Amino acid sequence: MSLQTLPKVRKLQAALHAKAKESPNFRFYALYDKVYRADVLAEAYRRCRANGGAAGVDGQRFEDVEGYGVEKWLGELAQELKEKRYRPQAVRRVYIAKPDGKQRPLGIPTVRDRVVQTAAVLVLEPIFEADLQPEQYAYRVDRSALDAVGKVHSLVSTGHTEVVDADLSGYFDSIPHAELMKSVAGRVSDRHMLHLIKMWLEAPVEETDDRGRRHRTTRNKDQGRGTPQGAPISPLLSNLYMRRFILGWKTLGHERRLRAYIVNYADDFVICCRGTATQAMAAMREMMLKLRLTVNEEKTRQCSVWDEGFDFLGYTIGRCRSSKTGKVYIGTKPSKKKIQRLCREISELTERRWLLIDAEAQVGRLNRQLRGWSNYFRLGPVSKAYRAVDRHTANRLRQWLRKKHKVQGRGTARYPDEYLYQKLNLIRLEVRTRSFPWANA
Repeated sequence: MSLQTLPKVRKLQAALHAKAKESPNFRFYALYDKVYRADVLAEAYRRCRANGGAAGVDGQRFEDVEGYGVEKWLGELAQELKEKRYRPQAVRRVYIAKPDGKQRPLGIPTVRDRVVQTAAVLVLEPIFEADLQPEQYAYRVDRSALDAVGKVHSLVSTGHTEVVDADLSGYFDSIPHAELMKSVAGRVSDRHMLHLIKMWLEAPVEETDDRGRRHRTTRNKDQGRGTPQGAPISPLLSNLYMRRFILGWKTLGHERRLRAYIVNYADDFVICCRGTATQAMAAMREMMLKLRLTVNEEKTRQCSVWDEGFDFLGYTIGRCRSSKTGKVYIGTKPSKKKIQRLCREISELTERRWLLIDAEAQVGRLNRQLRGWSNYFRLGPVSKAYRAVDRHTANRLRQWLRKKHKVQGRGTARYPDEYLYQKLNLIRLEVRTRSFPWANA
């Protein structure tokens, strides 16, 4: 859900951005008082409330805040900040499953800490936005993952067909605090704002084991590295540190000398080259060593796009063949992993345990999944992928209807395609490609 920023906050952000853009070397010395401004905290609460999310270590939910009174709660929080009494609580750590079977750690700050971090982002983001590089596409207004994919496709289509497909091991957990704070301090001289950020970086992490026992660690503080993935401040800080690599790449002359161009989205990046991937790989490794980041050697590789494709942000970029002309070209299409993952999700939505809901509600659930997936996977020749998803979804829905109504056989006579798509209004992805001029290329 997209929220319109409150007018006074938007005016503040515009002024900060204009100053940062106009004076690249200016360091902002009076920012902390903006964080506890009533309108900034109110905007921060609105954004956090819209995002929802689970409670932190204190168990407080947004419903609890609203029962207490939002204005009163925000007023007390503002007073804490003003009097320098605010201290962040521990971050609750949970793990979410990754497609490869591994688990990704996710940090959940308390509602109180999320609101203060979001208020800080509202103040800091317009400043650092003026400094972020055009190669960076994540967590920025009017930029998206699809823009990053489009940029990579543009580069490989214009001859930059040797690619360094890079992966960093635990980027968010590896960012060194000292170097990161230097990046922040390059624009911010307000010591109270700097102290606020440092407290968030060093906040303890709390985990609950299988027996329900809580354990707290101070790994980030002890090791001097890491920003919890899931905290509102982390995307801004991660972009700021990645900027060091991208700016250094250009400053050291690698981009010009090797004709090697970076495209970055969060902790994912590729380097598109004209016959210089080996040198670009070596230069990248050397820079990451100096930045104290670890290259994941298992997942990092160099390839020639004409010989083998590579995956970036869910898309496979490589050789495609036109079904109409037979011409071979470099294109983008949904990766097999993403198609398979969607099909697994469709299968889970049509398991026996969902037999008690009615058909209209079931189709509504499937349509939301299909619509969201196809809104992202709409670049390049998608028709083949859409047909595969359509077949799987129709078969699974037909099987679900057959079990629900105890129908014998395959169910194709009782529930033909016309019934699924016209009576139940199941979305047919292949039909959506008619509005995509490139879909049948």
